[in-house]
Amino acid sequence: MNRPRLADFRRIVVKIGSSLLIDAAAGRVKEAWLASLVEDIARLHGENRQLIVVSSGAIALGRSLLKLPRGALKLEDSQAAAAVGQIALARTWSEALGAHGISAGQILLTLGDTEERRRYLNARATIGKLLEWRAIPVINENDTVATTEIRYGDNDRLAARVATMMSADLVVLLSDVDGLYDAPPSEGRSANLVPLVRRVTPEIEAMAGSAGSELSRGGMQTKIEAAKIATTAGTHLVIASGKVEHPLRAIAEGARCTWFLTPANPVTARKKWIAGSLEPKGTLTIDAGAVAALRRGKSLLPAGVIRVDGTFARGDAVVVRGPDGDEIGRGLVAYDAEDAEKIRGKSSSDILTILGFAGRSEMIHRDDLVLARE
Repeated sequence: MNRPRLADFRRIVVKIGSSLLIDAAAGRVKEAWLASLVEDIARLHGENRQLIVVSSGAIALGRSLLKLPRGALKLEDSQAAAAVGQIALARTWSEALGAHGISAGQILLTLGDTEERRRYLNARATIGKLLEWRAIPVINENDTVATTEIRYGDNDRLAARVATMMSADLVVLLSDVDGLYDAPPSEGRSANLVPLVRRVTPEIEAMAGSAGSELSRGGMQTKIEAAKIATTAGTHLVIASGKVEHPLRAIAEGARCTWFLTPANPVTARKKWIAGSLEPKGTLTIDAGAVAALRRGKSLLPAGVIRVDGTFARGDAVVVRGPDGDEIGRGLVAYDAEDAEKIRGKSSSDILTILGFAGRSEMIHRDDLVLARE
């Protein structure tokens, strides 16, 4: 595969680091640079692409507003600074996107939100709804509650996790450097840009250097780790310079950068994960009509379920069997076992009356289902 084009992708995650967004000396947002980036985002948004922003900067803004001294902060100081900075960061993005008539939605994630299935599904549904409404989710790690033991630690890996969760087909990591070099480019020796990486090998990992600025928690090492997360799950990733104005337009026009290619696509990778990586917690037996509907690419509705077995929670993997007991597929169920039992065989329109809350109309959505023949 040749170098991809930005125009090839429909759902794009763009990660912006603190050192790009925040002027460390002045302690404020680089407004002209942000305006140029948002202009790029608005153009892609106007082409009916879906954009998700992963933005650092809360702690840096907070410490500036609170006039905290420079240097390392204690954990509780960082958390308190983030609490102040998150408000400022959200306002910054809301105003910048609003200038182009685009709504912004703030989402703060912790590690558990992408690693625990119930919270994963909730976060996925929220981000999906914002995209459906043509808003742009602006995501950051929830630094006010995250500790060293339960944090991503950098937004490179957070961006990759968000991309895999949302089945995005591209992650753009805007960086202090314009890509991966075969040697550290700052050490005065010859260093060559690696324009295309088809697979992350130990040799590629060995090329990674350390963090390049005081505001950055990560460095090239975390970007390589992000590339491994993304490409394993079927998402392409590109590392490009964010030190220029209109950085996304620069990528589209062929600027120097490093592309990491994936051999899979997001749907295939996600279905492999559902089929092979999760331990089923229960079984749903369905009627012949539901079997035929699934074969036609439909979701599994409660009306087609004739039996519920096992103890499972919403978001757990379950086996789906036909009336003869044959395994039809596996999927992530949208209801706890107790609620699934109550609504089995019933119309989706009756869910509110039966359960007392308006749950999802599908027992298993097609996107969360892999058939045995796939």
